[in-house]
Amino acid sequence: MENWEHKYIVFFDGDCGVCNFWVQWILERDTKDQFMFASLQSEFGQQFLSERGLETKEFNTMYLWKPKQYYLIKSRAVLKIANLLGGIYKLSAIGKIIPRFLSDKVYDAISRNRMKLANQKCYLPDKHQKKKFIQI
Repeated sequence: MENWEHKYIVFFDGDCGVCNFWVQWILERDTKDQFMFASLQSEFGQQFLSERGLETKEFNTMYLWKPKQYYLIKSRAVLKIANLLGGIYKLSAIGKIIPRFLSDKVYDAISRNRMKLANQKCYLPDKHQKKKFIQI
């Protein structure tokens, strides 16, 4: 496991096909090697949630955490990830003009239907990618 304290940690629902698709999508575009990943169901994910008084039984929210600095949720996490990936994805910054309550409504609608949107296949990272997961 790499030193996660200097990375951005993406917490995701490990049982969700849509979530696993997006983890793979981020992995393939993380040319600056700045992200690591942990499922919300893992011991590490549960500790993260518990320490912040967040829901520990429902996993319908993605979190982006910069240790010792901040964490973002839902649409703001998605926009920040895109911005950090850089390149064409920096254009996502325009999404910040949409009020958070509206962008989170869209996020919540997708989240409610995520189990129907993608098959529930298990993503298997390659050897290099496996190092980017905390408690795989």
